[in-house]
Amino acid sequence: MTATREQKFNVFRALHQRPGVFVIPNPWDAGSAKILAALGFEALATTSAGCAFSRGYLDSAPEITRDVILQNAKEIVEATPLPVSADLQNGFGHDPKSCAETIRLAANAGLAGGSIEDSTGDSKNPIYDFQHAIERVAAAAEAAHASHFLLTARAENFLHGRPDLDDTIRRLQSFAEAGADVLYAPGLSSVEAIRTVCASVSKPVNVLLGLPGSALSVEEVAAVGAKRISVGGSFARAALGALVRAAREVKQKGTFSYTADALPSAETKRYLASPAP
Repeated sequence: MTATREQKFNVFRALHQRPGVFVIPNPWDAGSAKILAALGFEALATTSAGCAFSRGYLDSAPEITRDVILQNAKEIVEATPLPVSADLQNGFGHDPKSCAETIRLAANAGLAGGSIEDSTGDSKNPIYDFQHAIERVAAAAEAAHASHFLLTARAENFLHGRPDLDDTIRRLQSFAEAGADVLYAPGLSSVEAIRTVCASVSKPVNVLLGLPGSALSVEEVAAVGAKRISVGGSFARAALGALVRAAREVKQKGTFSYTADALPSAETKRYLASPAP
């Protein structure tokens, strides 16, 4: 039986309510989504970086519009029976109304949840002022709760050269009060920082793993209280890394040993033949 968006939302919400941590990997298209679902993951999250790479753009490219992000998300939603949460960047607008409209459109695309970040997209002033950031989350939360949509609020300090843990926690606490269901501060690289964040807030915390140089494990992150682990664009970069290594081998050496690590055709077919919702 085909799962409705409401049913997927309920499954997604329940994952955040049960004991322990779960991993929500980030496919970049329908094919990678089907493979991850076949491997047994319980929910998926889109990646704006992976979406951009698959189209030949940087993550910050102006071509990666709200329409592009939502179409990519819709293709991932339709590829598997799993609940999907979307990387909705900064809501595709500076004002709170834009955030709310993005949430409504995301729900209409079949998504069970999504994230709004407090990054402006302006390198000279990368983070929204505190009060404005709260107003944006509040508007997004109102739209999310009216649509049965799980809202993740992101505090982006650590990704933009502002490793201020106190301000990050203050933002996350305020985002929770404004109605966010899940809290997320990408870029935390130490167990101590993650523990401090988890101990300082009352809502589930998402932790980003897979950044270069990070050696934390699922077990370590679970032990300090995180609820959800995502990998951002790192799976997409890993796939691109395999492509570049294979291409360099052929170009520079004229050999094809990379095929030893390639996914066998029969296994690929099994994954992609997995039933859609």
